[in-house]
Amino acid sequence: MALTGIQIFKLTPKKNCKECGSPTCMAFSMKVAQGAVTIDKCPHMSEEALAQLSEATAPPMKTITIGAGDEEHKLGGETVLFRHEKTLVSKNLYAVNLTAADDADAKLAAMTKVDYDRIGERMYVELVNVKYTGEGADAYAALVQKAAATGRTLVLECADADAAKAALAVCKDKGPVLNGANPSNFEAMSAIATEAGVALGVTADTLDALYDTVAALEKAGNKNLVLDVGTASIKDAFGKAVLIRRAALKDEDRTFGYPSIVNIGALAAGKPELQAALAAVFTLKYGSILVMEDMSYAQALALYGLRQNIYTDPQKPMKVEPGIYPINGADENSVCVTTVDFALTYFVVSGELERSGVPCNLLISDAGGMSVLTAWAAGKLSAGTIAKFIEEHEIASKIKNRTLIIPGKVAVLKGEMEAKLPDWNIVVGTTEAVQLVKFMKDYK
Repeated sequence: MALTGIQIFKLTPKKNCKECGSPTCMAFSMKVAQGAVTIDKCPHMSEEALAQLSEATAPPMKTITIGAGDEEHKLGGETVLFRHEKTLVSKNLYAVNLTAADDADAKLAAMTKVDYDRIGERMYVELVNVKYTGEGADAYAALVQKAAATGRTLVLECADADAAKAALAVCKDKGPVLNGANPSNFEAMSAIATEAGVALGVTADTLDALYDTVAALEKAGNKNLVLDVGTASIKDAFGKAVLIRRAALKDEDRTFGYPSIVNIGALAAGKPELQAALAAVFTLKYGSILVMEDMSYAQALALYGLRQNIYTDPQKPMKVEPGIYPINGADENSVCVTTVDFALTYFVVSGELERSGVPCNLLISDAGGMSVLTAWAAGKLSAGTIAKFIEEHEIASKIKNRTLIIPGKVAVLKGEMEAKLPDWNIVVGTTEAVQLVKFMKDYK
């Protein structure tokens, strides 16, 4: 059961030192109870109090770390079922399935082609699920080694102890998931995973059997787990995913407080359209690792866009840093274009400007992460704010060109901007970003 602010306050040092960022220990305790800050932000909390509070105030769903280095990923740590309640913490990860029957080189090469940026975030297949199909420990280890060469984090779908040991011998330093524990072998698989220091995937035919297996693993000291919802049917997998998450977050049953794996490729084998639809469903409810047979560029565009929309904090606007962004090798003599700092606006506008091939300096002012019309209506985008930006960033001393193109949707600002920036030639640009290519070429 989560602790209240008063219960947490009783264990604080009551110094009111403000070193935690809160004005009083009571205010800090309330923030901890709400999940806004973690208990370790208090530098004066005793070890005994920290130990007592850390478990009680931790999210009901544990955070599991997989991968290593630049490919380290966080799973779980969620506190709400729906994004609008607060925010979702750890985005789900997509995996491509690989077996001995596949043309490994071709499949891995196709997987790596899905790699692009969207609104400042890299979109790519983060994981490779290497499934053991009885080919023998040495052959499986060789396949795992080939998959590991891609640099992606691995999920080892293997319930055979000897094959699992051989596979981990070649990839354990990469932080894979060993997905092979079930009610009949969990003790042996847990020992292998614990020795290698990797997360253990657990599955069972029924929720009751899965619960009992997880409870036994926790009792044995292994809490580095991921729960596999199985492949009996789409209905069964969806039901398990939802019930596991609800049990953890609504009923606060920490035994089910772990991330989940959904093998969509097995649920809809040979049906890429259905796999894409199911991946969208489990992105929302509640797959942490989603395994696909393949990931095409067409599937990725829809799935990664959906994921990015869901796994952004609704309380924090997506914005870029204000400043000067040279486009197409622009220099001090290149024309200036301005827009707001809303990330989607910036990346769309900058992309169209790049397509035009015309060198220009994109000036991004602080508009609070709002779109053009919203920022204008809120007073965040005005002649005064643009003039202030130009002054504070010393644009006049950095850029000799005195032509400034403003968004067509705020053409009403032209007169006032000419008054505030008398040395500048204010030009009204297009109303839509897609029109910029022709506009820039014609203007040039």
